[in-house]
Amino acid sequence: MASALMRLLFLAIVPALLPGAGAHAEDFPSRSIRVIVPFSPGGAVDGPMRLIAQELGKRLGQAVVVENKPGAGATIGTDVVAKAPPDGYTLLLASQTNAISATL
Repeated sequence: MASALMRLLFLAIVPALLPGAGAHAEDFPSRSIRVIVPFSPGGAVDGPMRLIAQELGKRLGQAVVVENKPGAGATIGTDVVAKAPPDGYTLLLASQTNAISATL
């Protein structure tokens, strides 16, 4: 099950990292990437995300930093990403919690 979860997380994150054709003059990524996990460290999604970040960093040639921002039903971490510059260097590990919180 962990393997399936890792594949799902990887498939959800990789498209966000692919630059648009000709959209950027610089090579992407030119600096480290932050992945915000809106849950506590050591939880069910934190461990797989750290493994994915490690592999992604190797493939991209840049550091991929995982930051945990738990609280308020995942809205604290989500808010951090929503307020970040829209440059593709700050990503969110979203889950069904994000969809549920939005409806509440």
